[in-house]
Amino acid sequence: MPGAGPPVSGGPVAEVVHAVKQFTAPEGGTVTALDEVSLAVHAGEFVTLLGPSGCGKTTLLRCISGFEDLDSGEVRIDGTSMTGVPAQHRPVNTVFQTYALFPHLRVEANVAYGLEVTGVPRRERAERVARALEQVGLQGLERRKPDQLSGGQRQRVALARAIINRPKLLLLDEPLSALDRNLRHSMQLELKILQHGLGICFLFVTHDQEEALTMSDRIVVLNHGRIEQIGTPEQLYHTPATRFVAEFIGDGALFTGSVDVGPEPVLVTGDGLRLPIRDDVPAGRRLTMLLRPEQLDGAPVSDDPAFGVLEASLEQSVFYGATRQLVCRLANGASITVTPGSGADGDRLYRAEPGDALRLAYRRADPHLIQEASDGG
Repeated sequence: MPGAGPPVSGGPVAEVVHAVKQFTAPEGGTVTALDEVSLAVHAGEFVTLLGPSGCGKTTLLRCISGFEDLDSGEVRIDGTSMTGVPAQHRPVNTVFQTYALFPHLRVEANVAYGLEVTGVPRRERAERVARALEQVGLQGLERRKPDQLSGGQRQRVALARAIINRPKLLLLDEPLSALDRNLRHSMQLELKILQHGLGICFLFVTHDQEEALTMSDRIVVLNHGRIEQIGTPEQLYHTPATRFVAEFIGDGALFTGSVDVGPEPVLVTGDGLRLPIRDDVPAGRRLTMLLRPEQLDGAPVSDDPAFGVLEASLEQSVFYGATRQLVCRLANGASITVTPGSGADGDRLYRAEPGDALRLAYRRADPHLIQEASDGG
């Protein structure tokens, strides 16, 4: 599998093997939601399923939880096949986007519900509820009802209810999407700290790339029901295996062309750009070059063969608080975003006004090169 990264320590808690799931489309025919998907979640991991709407991530979560059946393939938990095992008998719990709390029950009763259904004695139930509420920071709110809580507090109740049964695997279906931006950011960190403290495997669904990069040990990027790449956040950002991953994870400019080694290797695009690249690429190879905003800066005053240079004009400067990004237009009409450094080269860019001509530079060895599939990659 492309970009799977190094082996993860610990045995697999959950495995999905050659999973296929199709649905009947309203207009007729079938839609393949999962197309030969295989992955493993290991002990103590925080794994995120990331992709655009309709890529299959929620369907995969529902097949693991038992709310949907696979057409073919298998789900295993702790090495045991879950084929034919109903949702309520699988050692997993799910936190839904809507939290699904009982509005007529107090917090403590919402959290205790799963224990009550399974016949846990009252005293043990009370002790475990108190412990779960302490873990999510809700001590003192036991007797409130959901409509007396904030959005963040309701999300914590849903988490407490999910972890109280001590599942092997916790499934989270976009649980932060209903929160405002500031609360969402704080809950991302709290959820990661909670997961580390519990030691429970989390399988988290989101379409938000920043959320995935912030929280995950590994990310599974899905597109049209297939896995594009599995890797750490750093691997996916710096070395995406496909053009889709490069476009979906982070900002950046992509240039596709063929390699001309000439006096120095350059990538020649269809619209005539000649982009210097590293020295170890064979002539004729068709590649896509990824340039991240932070890899671009102002060109050195004197020519330096270690750098490639792009002629551009400044369109606008965008202030983000901790950083400022420059949106520039290249000679071929393409737009490119730049996050200059703090040195003299960057200062020249920051002083520019919209419409000014700029020379953007990058180190030839820095851009990531993606081999085009048509070239055997």
